[in-house]
Amino acid sequence: MSNPAASAEAIRTVGQWQVTALGAGTWALGGPWEFAGAPAGWGEVDDEVSIAAVRAAYEGGVRLFDTADAYGCGHAERVLGKAVASFRDEVVIATKVGLVFNEATRRGNGIDVTPAYIRRACEASLRRLRTDHIDLYQLHPGEVTADQAPTVVEVFDQLAAEGKIRSYGTANEAPDVIDVFAAGAGCVAVQQQLNVFGANDDALARCEAHDLAVLARSPLAMGFLSGKYRSRDQLAPGDVRRETPYWDYFTEAGMPRWRQRLAEIREELCTDGRTLVQGALAYVWARSHRAIALGGIRTPEQAREQAGAVAHGPLTSAQVARIDALVAAA
Repeated sequence: MSNPAASAEAIRTVGQWQVTALGAGTWALGGPWEFAGAPAGWGEVDDEVSIAAVRAAYEGGVRLFDTADAYGCGHAERVLGKAVASFRDEVVIATKVGLVFNEATRRGNGIDVTPAYIRRACEASLRRLRTDHIDLYQLHPGEVTADQAPTVVEVFDQLAAEGKIRSYGTANEAPDVIDVFAAGAGCVAVQQQLNVFGANDDALARCEAHDLAVLARSPLAMGFLSGKYRSRDQLAPGDVRRETPYWDYFTEAGMPRWRQRLAEIREELCTDGRTLVQGALAYVWARSHRAIALGGIRTPEQAREQAGAVAHGPLTSAQVARIDALVAAA
């Protein structure tokens, strides 16, 4: 399943699969939706452009596509399922479960990780993705505790035994939750924050200890590391990045600080002909030999630029050290 054109250092193991170190994130493909009364999408989308972006990523060597049932309240899964239909068996589809939403109203609120809900959600994801199995099923909500996690692992193991999923993991990167999941026979990955501005060192250490793949979410800092954003006004009013409580890359107070940090490290990231985006991905690969960078895509052009990073390979350890020092100083 790996990209035959990729070098050995650009290949990662995820359970039974070998995939290119570049994956694709599809949150933005869900279009507008709300969660807990706040915008949760990235603005309006054109589904045909989204499908073209997924196919461009595949043509560029991407073999792992990450989505979630909540993205667009099911819409991202539908788009992804249509986009990969002709090469479904050549890619790993990863999706997530646990956020409650209404597909008709495109609104969500709350979490549910009971066995009954997970089973219903799994069947719905299978339908939307046009597949008979999910390759990697992930716990989505960060609010789930280690006390709740064993029940989730149990139902995931049951779904695996029934052939509805092939493996599982957690996008909740709390160390004690990771430990619970790692004890499950079918656990293969932990999705976690990892980019030039920061990482979860405890989660990375546990992936090393438990021999799990690192699915690096937000490797481009929600698009901030593209370098194209100078003002939050460039984001549409309904863009989640304007209001999210989880990142401050685009807040009035935070944006100047992050722009200063980016200015300090730009030269290091753009070495050897890399674009800023490609350098940011190269940092992720250098930071962890287990990392699959889940670059978010909305257009074929974005997918192709990210795919071009693979040929450059990771940064050196010396470059990573200099970048980390510059970010800390800034």
